[in-house]
Amino acid sequence: MTSLTGDTDVFSTASSGASPKASVMFVATRQDDLPGIYGEAHRRAILAVLDELAAEGWTLSLRRVFDPEAPNAPRALATGFTHSHDIAGVFEAPDLESALAGTVRLEKAGWARAFRTEWLMGVKEFAPVMGKGALTDHGWSFLALWEWNDQWCEATPAERTEYDFECDIAFKGDLALGVNIAGRHRLDWSHGWHHLGAWEIDGPDTADAAIRGHEEVADFKFTTSRHIVGRLEPLAELIAPRHA
Repeated sequence: MTSLTGDTDVFSTASSGASPKASVMFVATRQDDLPGIYGEAHRRAILAVLDELAAEGWTLSLRRVFDPEAPNAPRALATGFTHSHDIAGVFEAPDLESALAGTVRLEKAGWARAFRTEWLMGVKEFAPVMGKGALTDHGWSFLALWEWNDQWCEATPAERTEYDFECDIAFKGDLALGVNIAGRHRLDWSHGWHHLGAWEIDGPDTADAAIRGHEEVADFKFTTSRHIVGRLEPLAELIAPRHA
């Protein structure tokens, strides 16, 4: 799959020749409102599948994208404090086939009993970029989904290139704020959203400051976006049953 845009000062192609890794994003809302729907046995079954996926080469923690020596214990964003959904997250699978099969295994293990989930899968297009204090585990994450709008579709190749380098100014500002960017993931092969960006940050204030920088360079003149902010927590805790 060819890239929709070229490399910039900040971003570079994730791989040359090799098959790109697949991204698996989820946005999930609890639905185990009544006892008996989802219990500890289901939670253990889900954790067992996650262990299997880790052994099969999945990356289950955003921290591990930036630090290969970091534990691969599954983590996700706790988002219920500001969003209508309860959790969100991004995994990386070896390829799209295993990405799809892995989500099916999770659903069958009990995930579908606990959550109503929006799964979004794509391929890794650009490599991760390390910000200031790159190896510091910030503890929060910011996810951005976006699609190119009609203005981008009507723009000339030169106008699109100029826009990409204008956005680079904002991305350099993100890196100066200590943001780690997990590359860019392309989703348009199966979703209305064209791309996913996943960041590791130290808190919501950093996300707010970064987005203000993107607004200053008119980043959003060519895009429609959806943003998600949450604290990174162990997934084993986030999927605990509501009822004993």
